[in-house]
Amino acid sequence: MRMLVYGIGVDAVDDYLRIGETTAIEAMRLFVQAYIDVFGVEYLRRPTSDDISRLLLIGESRGFLGMLGSIDCMHWKWKNCPVAWKGSHNDINVLEHSPLFANLREGRAPPVTFKINDHEYTMGYYLADGIYPSWATFVKTIPCPLGEKANIFAKAHEGCRKDVELAFGVLQARFAIFRGPARCWDRETLQKIMKACVILHNMIIEDERDERIAQADLETLARQYAEPDMEIDDVLVSHNHTIEFEDFINNHLRIRDKGTHTMLQVDLVEHLWHRHLASINCIGYSYLLEKDMDTCFPVSRPPGKKAEKRKLKETTDQLVQIQKLHQEKKERDEKKLEIMKEKIEVDKEKL
Repeated sequence: MRMLVYGIGVDAVDDYLRIGETTAIEAMRLFVQAYIDVFGVEYLRRPTSDDISRLLLIGESRGFLGMLGSIDCMHWKWKNCPVAWKGSHNDINVLEHSPLFANLREGRAPPVTFKINDHEYTMGYYLADGIYPSWATFVKTIPCPLGEKANIFAKAHEGCRKDVELAFGVLQARFAIFRGPARCWDRETLQKIMKACVILHNMIIEDERDERIAQADLETLARQYAEPDMEIDDVLVSHNHTIEFEDFINNHLRIRDKGTHTMLQVDLVEHLWHRHLASINCIGYSYLLEKDMDTCFPVSRPPGKKAEKRKLKETTDQLVQIQKLHQEKKERDEKKLEIMKEKIEVDKEKL
């Protein structure tokens, strides 16, 4: 536990434990494996229908209908990583190997339906940053927002997506082993350490919410870990396209639909804009009620000249910055083209 919480090495605990380095490492492996076996079924489970309903209500209260949460990756440096594997993992590679949308592809995920701007959607989505692909299950922010609508959407998106960043920060603060490079030699041990710390983190969150810890399903655990392997007879394999396989392919294509991603982003921009106007009208209505009880009608106060000048200046600065970025990119492309031409000339001379 000290190695996980304080991130200390084995040499720092062998004095008072009176055990060798190999024994201490093996004890830590058995500790994390026991936590995964006992509490993994409860604290590493997939969201249930009740969990999804609660997440949808939280997303709706923050202005994002159909939002299930935010997605991001936390990088944990591996000190003893083989040279051939260094730099081979990023957010995209982790997403391709992640089972996040496995149930959705197989048609076993709880149904999620919502409607925005007269457009009906049948899949929930996650807020993501710009590195993630343009899938129907992701909503990304606007990199250079122009106009009041885009600014409101970008601020709301960044305000909600910071939750996952804060979650990773709390996890690193509680378990210092993630703040430094991992010193284990195999990936299996690193995976078990990560799972055990996530289980402990979820247990702390549940305890802080004053919720009763659910009892583990002993029958499920017995079937999962104690049931012997059953012999399977030879079966005939059919290579024909089945309905289940076609549904799987259709679900896979729906998840990666770029058109749905774009339309969902546009609908959310409009939805947040109307929500913002409604909040302004409510503020103006309450202001008039306090000022004069006889004029009880909702009127939003127009912005002053200083606010209009400030918005105009911000928009102008953004346009200048975008033009500057395009000009710098154009200059870099021209330099690359000149270098390529010089290389071609040199190759021609050598020939």
